[in-house]
Amino acid sequence: MNRLAEMCLAALSGDPAQPVIEFRKRWVTRAQIRHVAGRVASLIEAGAPGQQGKIAFVARNRPCDLAAFLGMLSLGCRIRMVYPFQSAQAMASEIERIGPAVLVAADEDYGEPMFGVLARKGIAAIALGEMDAVSCRGFEHSRGTDDVPRPPEIEILTSGTTGPPKSFALGYDTIARHLVSPAIGPGGQGGNDAQAAPALLYFPVSNISGLYSTLPPLLKGQPVVLLERFTVAGWHDHLLRFRPTLGGLPPAGIQMVLDAGIPAGDLACLRAIGTGAAPLDPAVQRLFEERYGVPILLSYGATEFGGPVTRMTPELHAAWGGQKPGSVGRALPGVKLRIVDADTGSELPPGQEGILEVVSPRIGPDWIRTSDIAMVDEDGFLFHRGRSDGAIMRGGFKLLPHVIERALLQHPALAATAVVGIADRRLGQVPAAALEFKQGVEPPCVADMAAHLRNLLPATHIPAAWRVVDAIPRTPSMKADMPAVRRLFEEHPFT
Repeated sequence: MNRLAEMCLAALSGDPAQPVIEFRKRWVTRAQIRHVAGRVASLIEAGAPGQQGKIAFVARNRPCDLAAFLGMLSLGCRIRMVYPFQSAQAMASEIERIGPAVLVAADEDYGEPMFGVLARKGIAAIALGEMDAVSCRGFEHSRGTDDVPRPPEIEILTSGTTGPPKSFALGYDTIARHLVSPAIGPGGQGGNDAQAAPALLYFPVSNISGLYSTLPPLLKGQPVVLLERFTVAGWHDHLLRFRPTLGGLPPAGIQMVLDAGIPAGDLACLRAIGTGAAPLDPAVQRLFEERYGVPILLSYGATEFGGPVTRMTPELHAAWGGQKPGSVGRALPGVKLRIVDADTGSELPPGQEGILEVVSPRIGPDWIRTSDIAMVDEDGFLFHRGRSDGAIMRGGFKLLPHVIERALLQHPALAATAVVGIADRRLGQVPAAALEFKQGVEPPCVADMAAHLRNLLPATHIPAAWRVVDAIPRTPSMKADMPAVRRLFEEHPFT
């Protein structure tokens, strides 16, 4: 048995009465977690003997889902994460592309067209309810034929930098050594026993930040407070009730806390706040630190690196923070950074901007080319300047404009479109779409276009601003004039 599976079994075998997860102000005990984990494990073994093929997991931030996750890990399953925030049609289409042996999802995710896909592909289905799991009637057994032995792994989706999001596999051994073993995750929260203050979980468990923040406390016996999604109210409530010394916020949450006007005394327990997953405006960082007297420790990482590769530690912040506003810190032990010229690939000296390349020891010895514009100064501090591929950073999600454009153009009334990223004080950037409709066609309203897009893409891809134009601005070569498109939204900032 692999180390990660052993850790899961050990975490499930403790005191059955111990409160493990608080959700909506109600505690779930280890006995309840163990029940769901055992049910899911037994249903998978019955439905896919030998665990043939992948297990597709539509993971939500709910106690039943975290328990199911532990059950799958304890079996050593090959798990393919699926984002829950998409339409029923889009989710069904993704399941059809994956072709898993078993689908594990919430009750609400089952219906047409999902059952049609399950029938066509011979996929077994397990439904998660209120701290229980059952096989869907008629879909108890898989017809999958993938019986080639494969090492256990978790496939998560990258945010997508040079194309649509790709699946990225992390082996159980990598997860056990690099995600679970470190005492502190990207949110700055630590602790490894039942006496520690409960960790606050709000990142989706289906992405790299979620894995980093969720697995360590669950496997080390630390209780957690689980939010379905981040809210300032939920974060503030956790702060007041449990008074943690280290906290975490998503980058967008920094501005949200400022906007909420939370009293400085409420943050007096905090020694530092960790953040990552997206850039943070240095001006916002300075304002937060001045108002609350709590240092913000930025980090930088990616799914392709297996997590963070740089971090601003409390010691670095104390010594350098005032001189390095906006820096995401220095390389973590074993990590290598270099900046190269975008055209020639030659390495650039300190202080010059270029394309960032990284060696992450979690992944291997090879240099990983990113699409990030960055600079490493003479003191070894990394500064992330933005994207070189036109990607839009919406909070922690990287969105490619052409993916949104391609989906929009599937609408029969649309002649042309252009999508750009525009500034947003809370999320950093949001997508905005200019629409050119066909002549002689009754143009649909913006709400109809948004509904059309929701059937094809996750909710994160829905533009926050729209403009209907007679013609998309174009360059002399007839390409979309993106600066001119962006000006459409800068000159009229409100939708």
